[in-house]
Amino acid sequence: MKFKPATLLLALVAVTAAPAFAQTVATVNGKAIPSAQMDAMLKQAAAQGQPDSPELRDMIKKSLIGREVLVQEATKQGVAANKDVKEALEQARQDILVRALLVNYVKKNPVSDAEIKAAYEQYKASKSDKEYHGRHILVKTEKEATDIIAKLKGGAKFEDLAKASLDPGSAANGGDLGWANPATYVKPFGDALVALKDGQVTEKPVQSEYGYHVIRLEGSRAAKVATLDELKPQISESLIQRKVGAYREQLMAKAKVQ
Repeated sequence: MKFKPATLLLALVAVTAAPAFAQTVATVNGKAIPSAQMDAMLKQAAAQGQPDSPELRDMIKKSLIGREVLVQEATKQGVAANKDVKEALEQARQDILVRALLVNYVKKNPVSDAEIKAAYEQYKASKSDKEYHGRHILVKTEKEATDIIAKLKGGAKFEDLAKASLDPGSAANGGDLGWANPATYVKPFGDALVALKDGQVTEKPVQSEYGYHVIRLEGSRAAKVATLDELKPQISESLIQRKVGAYREQLMAKAKVQ
């Protein structure tokens, strides 16, 4: 089981102030390792999907003992007086304080169900009610695109001509772009795609910032929009980040910076 450095640091720092009478995991050169450190690391392991077990506890115990041995040796050698170490410790201290501040802020200002629902409705409103299955062939010049359209009218297969497309992502698949919301494409392309009927090819080349496109619409269907339950975790996280960002900007605005 591996722990991220920042996660491990937070877990250990959170319990450094354990009372002297707390149960201990072990004693190293007379220095007790509080069981609270074991509990904190077990909690972090559980959050990462690792169930509690005798093997895990033994591994954590060995890790804590090894850490304490190294910390004692570092203290003995005066490592903490090193300039780089001091700077790193100060950075770690600041990171922990900032994280704790923001965690407390989020606890006091949680995202409400009403906020999540409102954000979801806004998301739904931005989605097209239809999605389209298109193919395209991308070339450099208008003449090349016009020639391709003429070949298609003459009976050439779209999939064969698409092999020469400048779009590497779709050329090998006959120009197939799959199903998508037209808003995901650049506007000239999206507008041209939705104007077509099923099976129809654009009569004229469609110019975009990438070159000239020949587009065929394979079909269209009602768009499937993810449900609120499916998107709730992502929406909640996004709203939390917004709140934290706004809080940070609020504090920055009040600060006297010279």
